[in-house]
Amino acid sequence: MKTKTTSGIGNPLSRLEGKLKVMGKAKYSSEFAFENLAFAQGIQSTIASGTITAIDTSEAEKQEGVLKIITYQNALELKGYNGRVESPSTKGISPSLQTPEVHFYGEYIGVVVAETFEQARYAANLIKVTYAENKHKINFEENLDSVYKPDKANGQPADTSWGDLEAGLQEAAAKIDVTYNTPIEHHHPMELHNIIAVWEGDKVTAYASTQMVENAVITIAETFQMPKENVRVITPYVGGGFGSKLQLREHATLGIMAAKMVDRPVQFTVTRHEMFTAIGFRQHNQQRMRLGADKDGNLIAVGHDTTSHTSFTEEFQETCGLMTRMLYKTPNSLVTHRLMKLNLPSPRWMRAPGEAPGSFALESAMDELAHELRMDPAELRIQNDTQKDPSNDKPFSSRQLVECIRIGAKKFDWKNKWNPKPGHTQKENWMVGYGMSASSRAAPYLKSSAEVTLKRDGETVTAVLKTDATDIGTGTYTILGQTVAETLNLDIEDVQVELGDSKFPVSPGSGGSWGAASFANGAREACINAINNLKTLASTDENLSIVELMQQADLTEHNAKGTAAPTEEFDDYSVYSFGANFCEVWVDKDTGMVRLEHFVNVASAGKILNPKTAYGQIIGGITWGLGQALTEHTEVEPNYGNFITRSFADYHVPVNLDLGKIDVVFVPEEDYIANPMGVKGIGELGITSIAAAIANAVFNATGKRVRDLPITPQKVVTTPVTA
Repeated sequence: MKTKTTSGIGNPLSRLEGKLKVMGKAKYSSEFAFENLAFAQGIQSTIASGTITAIDTSEAEKQEGVLKIITYQNALELKGYNGRVESPSTKGISPSLQTPEVHFYGEYIGVVVAETFEQARYAANLIKVTYAENKHKINFEENLDSVYKPDKANGQPADTSWGDLEAGLQEAAAKIDVTYNTPIEHHHPMELHNIIAVWEGDKVTAYASTQMVENAVITIAETFQMPKENVRVITPYVGGGFGSKLQLREHATLGIMAAKMVDRPVQFTVTRHEMFTAIGFRQHNQQRMRLGADKDGNLIAVGHDTTSHTSFTEEFQETCGLMTRMLYKTPNSLVTHRLMKLNLPSPRWMRAPGEAPGSFALESAMDELAHELRMDPAELRIQNDTQKDPSNDKPFSSRQLVECIRIGAKKFDWKNKWNPKPGHTQKENWMVGYGMSASSRAAPYLKSSAEVTLKRDGETVTAVLKTDATDIGTGTYTILGQTVAETLNLDIEDVQVELGDSKFPVSPGSGGSWGAASFANGAREACINAINNLKTLASTDENLSIVELMQQADLTEHNAKGTAAPTEEFDDYSVYSFGANFCEVWVDKDTGMVRLEHFVNVASAGKILNPKTAYGQIIGGITWGLGQALTEHTEVEPNYGNFITRSFADYHVPVNLDLGKIDVVFVPEEDYIANPMGVKGIGELGITSIAAAIANAVFNATGKRVRDLPITPQKVVTTPVTA
């Protein structure tokens, strides 16, 4: 049987949907056209805490095109929801427009529906709201006395410990006790959050920008108290999500409500300005790190205490200690998470929630400890490697962290470049520094289903794969096409992939680094079932091609479904991806401006389905990590409690010119304990510990340890030299 070697897994194919996107033929949620489509615009609060006492809509109602103005006074009754696939519940998030209470500046307190977007927006600006204002809680430092221990921290235990941290620190020959701060960062995927809601009787179809289709169905059904069968969600393309689109947010439920109330299709698009308050962000995290080691550099105590803020409408905790619990061996550890409630919008998931800010603290602290010990920071990490997860004593399904560090060090020429004396290397007006960090990210594998339809036309068979999985820009269409081509031994041109429709078999959706492993195994299972079915129908055990099997079974079409899910063995191991980062930065002596010159990333993340799309994920992660390190932060105005950096003029993200030279290396690995295909997620590993590597390089260049991100030129200039 001829083998198709260029279409399947492991080949660097370009995106199957790339041409459609370039030509503008890939339909995103806001691009579906409907006759009689109306537009919704949210009305946002202008106080951070209080109660609405009056709403004057009279002037807005007179405006041309205005169809409906919805406030808490006339809104439909909505039920609470928690928006999680694993635990659907009517408890959790508070839906909008149910009470006159205001919990944060920018909260949706009303909706204007009009014939055009411009008319809706104009009318919304004419509405006058009167409040009874309360004293708001905004300042992080001023509210540290109100912290509490949450029952769970993003589904994880709030605290984990073993041994005796204090005793270990007392025993340590070298120790550090420092605090790091990571600021509020905001989501900005290219595609704005959007929904078009279309009611037909008691059924609704939502064209929604969402990462998780089944999750969206559950949210709508719970919120509007209707059967799941009456809800359809369609999202064939998603223009970036990064965690912000894991849940349907308030704009979606308000858009669906508005469509029902005006009995017309309604589109609700969150503006770029509203993205700062309506769809979540990474919260401010204050992290105290305590590390202790013996004189030879063996860790004997690791403490990581995180304090974060959440909102008064829902509880969310950034689990910054996740990586600290499992990355290095130590006999004594204490990891804690605490929260305070502030009158700000609710923080939510953002790429590598927990690990992205947590790794900055841990890997900066490891660099500080290496400096105290006068050790090579790469060797310190290698020396404290472990093949068992210290937090649960489970073996890792695979762990090539040491290999990543050694390969990265060689690629970067670390031994010849790095010097323990900060400020050692200078080039004209630039101070040159070198830094490194280790990284890890959980590699989940969740239940996922798919359906494959085979059609034969003479000597040619084509395959159509369907699953409700989403492609959020990561290359899902392509890797699933490659999986089908590989399993069925077809050319990629003979494979069609259809995604993002709740009528298709259920997947876990895109997020949490589980997408590739879960979707691909589900697709493979459907294809294997198709082959086995055809062998039965053809009465053969021979290794025949799909064409031959269908011919022998006298079939022109065949359909098969498949579901992949973790086995009991999966729970016996800790399953992670690992990586190492090395970088060179140049720091201007006069201005303190930091420039990334060279970055090397080495990743061990199972079988790489497509090196080109995987490379794109790592590049994206490094870019975001650079923004985290140097530019991204949101300022809060204390008197009114609003975010004041609410545009790209004020909120700075990196561009291509900022990146410098980037090298990415994938360490060969096939972890069949992780899942049958040996695949692991890589999207969130790419951002983890990037900021730490850059911060460590800035210290190596200047002798200045900037512990509060971002590392702005002003901070570099004003921070004292400590080495």
